[in-house]
Amino acid sequence: MAQTRAQWLAAEPFSLALSAGFFGFFSHTGLLQALEARELMPQRVVGVSAGALAGGLWASGLTATEIAEELCALRRQDFWDPGLPLGGILRGRKFAAKLNALLDASVAQTFEGCRVSFAAVVHDVFARRSKVMDTGPLAVAIVASCTVPLMFRPVLHEGRVLVDGGVSDRTGLSALPKGKRVLMHYLPSRRRIGWGANDPVPSRVPDRPGLVLVTPELPKVSPFKLETGPVALQRTLEHAERWLDVAVDETGESLP
Repeated sequence: MAQTRAQWLAAEPFSLALSAGFFGFFSHTGLLQALEARELMPQRVVGVSAGALAGGLWASGLTATEIAEELCALRRQDFWDPGLPLGGILRGRKFAAKLNALLDASVAQTFEGCRVSFAAVVHDVFARRSKVMDTGPLAVAIVASCTVPLMFRPVLHEGRVLVDGGVSDRTGLSALPKGKRVLMHYLPSRRRIGWGANDPVPSRVPDRPGLVLVTPELPKVSPFKLETGPVALQRTLEHAERWLDVAVDETGESLP
């Protein structure tokens, strides 16, 4: 039976996976706004790097519109605190302070207090593998997941050295149980690595029933091009609104 993607998502509980993608939290927030407008509430949110920032703030209780307002007001001086290189150009103190201020204004500051189940994926440097964080304070997990190697100094937590989860799991699959329905917002790597050497733009979620949304032609956003962030957010919002209305079959596959 034909149905739209929005109807497919509304029919049964689903998890939302927000991939890594440098300053892709603008784009992820656009998708969150589109989902909120349709009252499509995921049962679980998994975030990696930029996805952990947008997904974690949303799961903590902030609305997508509130997150968008904060991001669009972001300036480089809000997080730019260079120091002597000790594993990264930036100390990360300003970023952590800004994140804590946002979480203090939300409902939850811990995973346990989130309005929906949330998990952040980080990379354990010495274990050389991804690690799923889903208990305790949100801030330390989000900061660790966003700690881009060489840009930010590694995070030391419970005897482990943690950096950006995208190093080993750009998509968040390690935090998604098999068999569960998934909506994944995937930000392709500009280096064409991550999901697979020959498949930087996936069409489906491996081993899971689900949908993959890829926003085409996103502008590059960086600490030195923050003005393109609101453009990326709006482009994803508009693309997601159209994408949700596309007809699919019972498996989520697009109809001709």
